[in-house]
Amino acid sequence: MRRVVCVFLPTWPTDLWRRRHGGKPPDEPVAAVAQEGPRRVLTAVDRAARGLRLRPGLPLTQAQAMVPGLHLIDADPEGDAAALHRLAAWCLRYAPLVAPDPPDGIWIDVAGATHLHGGEAALLASLRRRLGRAGYRARVALADTPGAAWAAARCLPPETVLPPGGQRAVLLDLPLWALRLDRETVSSLSQLGLTRIAHLAEQPRGPLRLRFGGEPARRLDQALGLAPEPLATLAPPVAHVVRLAFAEPIGAPETLARVTGRLTAMLAEDLTRHGLGARRLDLVFRRVDGLDQSVSIGTARPSRDPRHLARLLSERLGHIDPGHGLDEARLAAPQVERLEARQLAAPGEEPDADAMAELVDRLVLRLGPGRVFRRAPVESEWPERAVRRVAPLSPATGVTWPADLPRPGRLLPVPEPVAVLAALPDAPPSVFTWRGTRRRVARADGPERIFGEWWLADDEVAATRDYYRVEDETGARYWLFRDALTQEGARWWLHGLGEA
Repeated sequence: MRRVVCVFLPTWPTDLWRRRHGGKPPDEPVAAVAQEGPRRVLTAVDRAARGLRLRPGLPLTQAQAMVPGLHLIDADPEGDAAALHRLAAWCLRYAPLVAPDPPDGIWIDVAGATHLHGGEAALLASLRRRLGRAGYRARVALADTPGAAWAAARCLPPETVLPPGGQRAVLLDLPLWALRLDRETVSSLSQLGLTRIAHLAEQPRGPLRLRFGGEPARRLDQALGLAPEPLATLAPPVAHVVRLAFAEPIGAPETLARVTGRLTAMLAEDLTRHGLGARRLDLVFRRVDGLDQSVSIGTARPSRDPRHLARLLSERLGHIDPGHGLDEARLAAPQVERLEARQLAAPGEEPDADAMAELVDRLVLRLGPGRVFRRAPVESEWPERAVRRVAPLSPATGVTWPADLPRPGRLLPVPEPVAVLAALPDAPPSVFTWRGTRRRVARADGPERIFGEWWLADDEVAATRDYYRVEDETGARYWLFRDALTQEGARWWLHGLGEA
């Protein structure tokens, strides 16, 4: 299914000017000005100027009367368009199908690529955060169609994900201009009482077309996914790309798999000649109706093994909708690293690092990048701080956990309170209740006293924990601790399950 991100840059010209001039002036509203006939008018305003009720299209004389300290810059539409094209090329790091939407937007078709960025919401958050750090105010939205994403980016919260198939219910409530209709058409429709997309959707198509032409109905159908809308995507600026064109359109799954195998073999030869390995591959199929379909994969280590790469890509081919057929395929390696030739392992030898990297690649592809990781030790007394997540193939740092301090196999993210009965005030628990279930302790070992890390926080100067390893009558094992002495009002907590 197609999934499209729309990036809306509401203050693009002024943000661009501020970036070029080091963010100055920081405390003055800025507006771009251009000549329109006999008048000079505002063509763009920054956030501060918009807060002072300035809008594009306002005559300059009126704007200066409203805001005497307004800082003016000359509009540069050609320069802004060129910079937008460069920013769109930068967005290719998120997906292989990117198209500028002048004068202030970018489209990114992310179908088949969101898994590389932790999912749809994580991709939007990363994109908006990185644009913000660069000085660009941005609103982003993701939907099934470019039109729906365009409307959501301008009318809904700054980071909006419309669920697959859910754009119709949201779009019907939005104003007509959200369909990308020109101002004159919107004004004419509003005179008839048609101010919302829902009003337009209820109208018969014949009379609507006779009076207003085919544009309103076409934009409505494109936004709802009833009519195709191809994007003029950028060609990837990569050196390592291979292509195949087909005399007849293809579409069968087994044919796509064979084509993928041929492309990976061709690309592997090219990478071998240059001593490189791929860290990311983008496979793009062009449909006969002009719509591009793409999938992307990433690798834990540089690879040019055509068998491994073809297997990874083949598992993503289910995201390709061939429509009425595909007439071209392109495989590109936008991210590569040096990869020298290696001696193959002899039969019976231990598997090398490449075999482990291939396993990690398959797991990441099926489970998602955030769900495949390794736990590494951290030099900390506090148990929840003594471990961190690292990439599955990260090198060892030399830090290890003490062998004489057994730890549970599973540490809870946050300790959970338990009710405890003990024979003596400071003895191990004999009975404890956790999540509404009463458990009788058969065996217990402890305490192991752990002090707070006073050098990190003042409130840990007097903090202590007494940990006990306990086993209930069924053989299940738990890690409990008391956060103070009993006479000091101690509370009991469950922090881990199982045995290391």
